[in-house]
Amino acid sequence: MTIALRRRSRRREFLASQPPGLLDDKRLYRAPALEKGLDILELLAAEDHPLTMSAIVTRLGRSTGELFRMIQVLEHRGYVAQGADGYVMTPRLFHLGLKRPPVRSLMEQALPEMRLLADRIGQSCYLAIPSGAASSVIARTEANTTVGFSVRVGYRRPIHETPSGQVLYAFQTQQTQREWDGLFDPPLSDQARNDLIATADMLRGQGFARTDSAEMPGMVELAVPIIRGDRAVAVLTVPFIRIIDAAVDVDQALAELRATATRISEQLIGNDARI
Repeated sequence: MTIALRRRSRRREFLASQPPGLLDDKRLYRAPALEKGLDILELLAAEDHPLTMSAIVTRLGRSTGELFRMIQVLEHRGYVAQGADGYVMTPRLFHLGLKRPPVRSLMEQALPEMRLLADRIGQSCYLAIPSGAASSVIARTEANTTVGFSVRVGYRRPIHETPSGQVLYAFQTQQTQREWDGLFDPPLSDQARNDLIATADMLRGQGFARTDSAEMPGMVELAVPIIRGDRAVAVLTVPFIRIIDAAVDVDQALAELRATATRISEQLIGNDARI
């Protein structure tokens, strides 16, 4: 099933659950042109590689005539760029999101603490926030060492696939978790969702994630939530590299990370930083 067909199916299910009067109102206010543009952006945002026009048309289940002008406008406005291999989404939409007052306020509080943390432990760190059913890196700080590891700003991964995403999921209300469950594309199997819930319960109980990296032997992913109210608005992660002359060991790095996350969380109290 294509992305467009899945999205339409979900929309029909949602509308079917609404009161009859509200259903009529929603049909009155549809904007087909806007929906096509958003479909294109959502498709490109989920892809790691460029897509040709024909691939976009096929994946969205629409005609070339329907999408050609939309792509041209998105390219003219700087949201989409065309290369030799096809179309890709530019960072423009991401940078617009960073200008939102809540995100800007979070970064203003977090970045000074992140710099101090990187200096104390000799390891890089990065800050990620929820973005649909994924986590998105919005800031990073690299350690002043000869060996290190860093994650690029804008990097996105499905929430259930990374320790930092799982921490974000763990420290949400049940209602928010259910909303995120409905955004996974493709949907999680029953077994995968049960595994995610079990992992989230464990992480919430201990207050952090400490996981050997499946992608890089010798690296331990340490992740701690940034809390505001009853939920995590972000997660602070240290991709800890085991090196011979490390400034601290994993336990010390985790302790410093947790203390840093606590300070950032306390600074957000009284600050209207809803994300």
